[in-house]
Amino acid sequence: MTAEPNPLRKAARNVRRQQLIDSTITVLGRKGYAALTVADVAREAGLSPGIVIFHFNSKDELLAAVLGHLASEYRAHWETRVKAAGPAVADRLRALMLSDFDGSVFTPEKLAAWIAFWGETQGRPVYDQICAGLDAERLAATESLCRELVAEGGYALDPHLVMRSLESLCDGLWLGLAADGAGYS
Repeated sequence: MTAEPNPLRKAARNVRRQQLIDSTITVLGRKGYAALTVADVAREAGLSPGIVIFHFNSKDELLAAVLGHLASEYRAHWETRVKAAGPAVADRLRALMLSDFDGSVFTPEKLAAWIAFWGETQGRPVYDQICAGLDAERLAATESLCRELVAEGGYALDPHLVMRSLESLCDGLWLGLAADGAGYS
């Protein structure tokens, strides 16, 4: 009996790169950052390690591409959610905060990948460079909505402090879910 040919064997470059990025996210979720190897990614994708290196030149380049993909996906997701929420500032802020926990960007594998990258930012400045602009945009969007909400409600609150509190709450929930998701619904 002969094996069925892999339908993605002759996939376009962008399709293959995405396949490898997705496989890397899966391996990060299962093994973590330190234990991940190019061979693991290749095996998960059903490809040879040489194909991984052909598309990304190195493990470091592959991991940077994965982080860039996750960050871009995350940004596009929260921007779409905010736009779809309508004109009410409270609805837009709620959509922004809840977008962190939507199933399209918040999966166990993606959460584990984000946590792995967070743990590596001190030793790998390239990761901080990849996310710095996107993080600044997210914080600015949150602060802008907080500023609108504070003004609209006539509250005596510092919008920057409110933004920091909300963003810290979301980050803390991500960490809590990564550590022990059993305690959260």
